Amino acid sequence: MPYPLSYKRFGEQAILIEWPPIINEKILNDLLRFKQKIIEHYVNLSVYINHAYNSLLINYESIDFEFDNELVALKKIYESNLIETDSSSKIWKVPVCYDTPFGIDLEALSSEKKIPVKEIIECHTKAIYTVYFIGFLPGFLYLGGLDERLYVPRRSTPRLCVEKGAVAIGGKQTGVYPSESPGGWHIVGNTPISFFDASKPKPCFVKAGDKVQFVSVSLKEYSDIKILVDEGVYFLESEVLYD
Repeated sequence: MPYPLSYKRFGEQAILIEWPPIINEKILNDLLRFKQKIIEHYVNLSVYINHAYNSLLINYESIDFEFDNELVALKKIYESNLIETDSSSKIWKVPVCYDTPFGIDLEALSSEKKIPVKEIIECHTKAIYTVYFIGFLPGFLYLGGLDERLYVPRRSTPRLCVEKGAVAIGGKQTGVYPSESPGGWHIVGNTPISFFDASKPKPCFVKAGDKVQFVSVSLKEYSDIKILVDEGVYFLESEVLYD
């Protein structure tokens, strides 16, 4: 089903395309199909494309840009996008240690939500999250699918330094800090997996449309995995999913 998209001039050299302001997988899938068609259309040109939950931005800085011409072209591309095509994604099983050295906000979260720590971990690992887009920091995944019981406002005072690999909850979202940075989410664990490596051809192995499930591991398992990750010989468990 086509969506009533809006096309807006964004500065002098860009077009912003917007879907209805709803966060769901149907809109995400429609957006990703359209994005791929646009990439194919501009394959021989330097056009930069980014997307968020329900919007897509095309930057034409490196080519001659005429808004009306590109608008006609984009609408035709979207119409052709209505033809369903087979696509695949992956579900990544990400190990997380929720033990005391890492899950520094679990006790406070348990007290605030009146849910035992064990149940919080079970809720967090049971869900299968959808990767909507990547941003904020290189390799930071915007994940949808957090259990409603774990919704919690962000911390009133953000931390100045959050460790790389910290797994946290903020608002209606959960995510992993891919590098050391300030942060205002509640930290429930840590993963030894690196979500961004600039030295690799594909710095972030996850893409929008993929799924993520967190798997609870012990401190010993965490340490063993981290050694393998640091040596570049750890292979993250994943499964291919087809539409």
